[in-house]
Amino acid sequence: MINKIIEVSKQMSYQFIIVFTVIISMCSCSNDSEVNEPEVIPEVVVEEEVEETPEPEVEEEVIVEGVDFFLPNIDLSNWKVTLPIGSPDEVEPPEILDYATDEKLMPYMYNDSTDGSLVFYTSPGSSTANSSYSRTELREQMVPGSNSTNWTFAQGGRMKGTLSVPEITTDASGDYHRTMVMQIHGRLTNAQRDLIGENDNNAPPILKIYWENGKIRVKTKILKDVNASDEQILHTDAWGDDEGYTFPDEIGTDIFTFEIIASNGRLEVILNETESVVYEDIHMEKWSVFENYFKAGNYLQTLDTGASAKVKYYELEVTH
Repeated sequence: MINKIIEVSKQMSYQFIIVFTVIISMCSCSNDSEVNEPEVIPEVVVEEEVEETPEPEVEEEVIVEGVDFFLPNIDLSNWKVTLPIGSPDEVEPPEILDYATDEKLMPYMYNDSTDGSLVFYTSPGSSTANSSYSRTELREQMVPGSNSTNWTFAQGGRMKGTLSVPEITTDASGDYHRTMVMQIHGRLTNAQRDLIGENDNNAPPILKIYWENGKIRVKTKILKDVNASDEQILHTDAWGDDEGYTFPDEIGTDIFTFEIIASNGRLEVILNETESVVYEDIHMEKWSVFENYFKAGNYLQTLDTGASAKVKYYELEVTH
């Protein structure tokens, strides 16, 4: 019995030894595996510094008058303008000085900055009480905002303009329409108006300057009866038109200068500072009874549908 027990113990010891040996062996393999496994080292990426290139500075563009754009050399402080709209509408100083931003004026009176001109555009529309034609035309005001202060030939007056008629329509026959670009207009004093029983101060224009078929034509007034009394000559119907004079040089759409010089009993008109016509006679002497004012612009002489004209003024000056 004892021998059997001893024998069984031996067998169990052998089994224990075998199991222990296997466990040790497995642990050894596990450790070897952990030791031999290669270490994974994370890759470090070094970003290169990118040098930023500064954007080039953009210089602010400077727009220079006389280089990039041009403005007319015209002082409107002593002018009002009549338009071919309304009844008709008028704009006086000082409002006229803001013509470039005045929405009512802009279609008819505006700057052309490409050539430094003040453009007067008109087409048939509204007209004044003593005319059937429309105009975009300046009227001199010696006292801004007032029509009451004017000048006589004895006091004298001079107007000089640089201008052109670049666009004007033609009639059914293919002939150009004509437009009036300058005037000296007469005016009755209040006393004269009352003396002859008129209801306004209107008197005839002593001088009218037309652009006609590419040339400059001058018209003045003459007395129908040179022996008429001082009171009789105050009536508009005492005066008629002369035959007129057309300067021989063709202007076309080119820029030209025109000068008007009025003095006691004398009137002179000058084209391009070279051609001159003088009126010095009984009619000019008699005219000295009237007050006067200058006009300049675009007074289109037609009622044709679709007619229009542009007159450009580059310079305009008046002295007394």
